[in-house]
Amino acid sequence: MKKIALSLVLIAVISVTGFAQKANTNKKGAKNPPAKVVQEAPKTEVPKVDTTKTVKKKQKVKPKDGYAMEKELRDTASEKAFLAVIKDEDVVLTKRVWRDIDLRDTINGVLNFPKSRLIDVLLTQVRLEELTAYNPKNPTTLDDDDAFNFPLDTAEAIKLANGVVNVTNNKTGTVTQVPGEFNPALFLKYRIKEDWVFDGKRGVFEPRIIGLAPLKFNEQTKDWQPVFWIAYEEARDILATKRLFNALNDSSPLSMDDFFIHRLFSSYIVKETNSGDYKVKDLITDPRLRLLESERIKKKMADMEQGLWEY
Repeated sequence: MKKIALSLVLIAVISVTGFAQKANTNKKGAKNPPAKVVQEAPKTEVPKVDTTKTVKKKQKVKPKDGYAMEKELRDTASEKAFLAVIKDEDVVLTKRVWRDIDLRDTINGVLNFPKSRLIDVLLTQVRLEELTAYNPKNPTTLDDDDAFNFPLDTAEAIKLANGVVNVTNNKTGTVTQVPGEFNPALFLKYRIKEDWVFDGKRGVFEPRIIGLAPLKFNEQTKDWQPVFWIAYEEARDILATKRLFNALNDSSPLSMDDFFIHRLFSSYIVKETNSGDYKVKDLITDPRLRLLESERIKKKMADMEQGLWEY
């Protein structure tokens, strides 16, 4: 019995010792566990940049060219000069006169500067059919007509402005007329038709420009004659956008409409309404006496206004 118990104890000791040795061997020979494999993210292709193309620079703002009024601003639309409305029922008295504006006069020369030439403005708008040109003569009777009765088409108006040139054939001696070329230097005068109106409601005697006509010198009649007539009220919207060149002030906002409405021009009267429809030159041949007659008519209208206030 003792031998059996001793044998069991010995077997247990041997089992424990073998297990301990096996555990030590596992610790010494143990290797590191394999590293986990990390999947790489798929690579995205980067678009290639074409280095041969030039990169556009940011557009710069145009610098201000000083303090003077820019040309773009001078030519932009502006309001027409103020003009009070006169109702037909308020008209007490009217007097019609015709005036000539000579561009050779220093005051009027502003209408003939290359940067602000009135004839260029009128012809440009006639070509664009923004303005209607009217025949200065009755086509049937060839009498003067400034009542806007006979409108001209664009070709006819340009033809009248350019005029004709007489060409002589040296061999045959015959003279033929060919269309001329536009020459702004020939337009040295303008004629305006205006009504002086007494407004009974406001108690004011003031002018209203009705028509405007460029003049050219006729070598045959030795007289300045209208090329065509323009209704001034129709032309105001255009003239208000055309700036006049001012030699004293580059920032001047003065427009062509201001020039006429504010009476900044110098002129002389060539005709007033009369029973025979005569012009001053038809009655007086001396140019100096014509000027005196023009001043007499001006004074007569001033006296007429003064007489309206006398009781």
